[in-house]
Amino acid sequence: MKKHLCLALLLLGLAATVPFAAAQEQPTIYTIVPGDTLWGLSQRFLKDPYYWPNVWANNQAVGNPHFIYPGQKVRIYSDRIEIEQLPVSALPKQVTPPQELREEPQPATFAVNGSEGFLMENGMQPSGTVISLHQNREMAGTDDIVYTDIGRVHGANPGDRYQVFKKIGPVSHPVTNVILGQQVIPLGELQLSELEDKASRAIVTKSFQEISAGSFLLPYQERKLTITLKSADRDLTGYIVQTQTGNTALAVNDVVFLDLGKAQGVQPGNMLYIVRDVVPDQRYANAKIEKLPVEVVGALVVVSTGMNSSTAVIVKSVDTVYRGDRVEMKKSR
Repeated sequence: MKKHLCLALLLLGLAATVPFAAAQEQPTIYTIVPGDTLWGLSQRFLKDPYYWPNVWANNQAVGNPHFIYPGQKVRIYSDRIEIEQLPVSALPKQVTPPQELREEPQPATFAVNGSEGFLMENGMQPSGTVISLHQNREMAGTDDIVYTDIGRVHGANPGDRYQVFKKIGPVSHPVTNVILGQQVIPLGELQLSELEDKASRAIVTKSFQEISAGSFLLPYQERKLTITLKSADRDLTGYIVQTQTGNTALAVNDVVFLDLGKAQGVQPGNMLYIVRDVVPDQRYANAKIEKLPVEVVGALVVVSTGMNSSTAVIVKSVDTVYRGDRVEMKKSR
């Protein structure tokens, strides 16, 4: 049951702000009793067991999402749960029954800006390349003209849209040292206007960064900037294999890349926990201790997936997060 705590607290506060009218609502005060979980409280009071990650994100009183404590008080609103500060020494003799909810909460969502990038996995080939810029410019931006090596022989047509990317460098797995692919970042978007057999003229319709010759192209895909958070449909275990910035020490809002993708069952909106093993001190144990419960140091949300890799954003950290840290999530039982 405690494992299900890890999926019930972060979906309540990652998303929307609370309307002013809701802020004036008088909450029901509930006192946690043995056996309660954040997962269960979200199901009982908000009718959504996956709505809890918001609670964890917005409540500094909850450091480790695995644990809430008997005697701890929570305030129940129609659209959210708030955790009161610890500790409370004794349990009340009577628990106040919850108020009837006036409306169902909306699914929690997570917003991204589209600049996160991804891992271009081994074997994945670009559709083409920006081969030159209009008037031999060094850089191009929105509304500028560029030329590509995509033409009629490639099945292209005027009006076709592509996304423009730049390669940053190869990414190796922090444990196995196997090269997983190339880290890439988006530069913008373009649309073909005039075609020859093996080349084309295009206009840059959107730019996030300056585009130069040598940038590569992939077919345009609509970017989902608002992602609905969801639980995993299977147990997941993987690693943070790279960071967007290259920094080794990470915190909330940093972008990372994982060695988990569609083939492993990962979907955009999945939330995974960043964990570390705790080494037992055998000096004080009467018998050999093989394993201790893991330490949860943070959480992240997957925003896009490849076949064997994914891009994620760190949404919670109670300690510094590092490249090579393990991530995991247990399927809801």
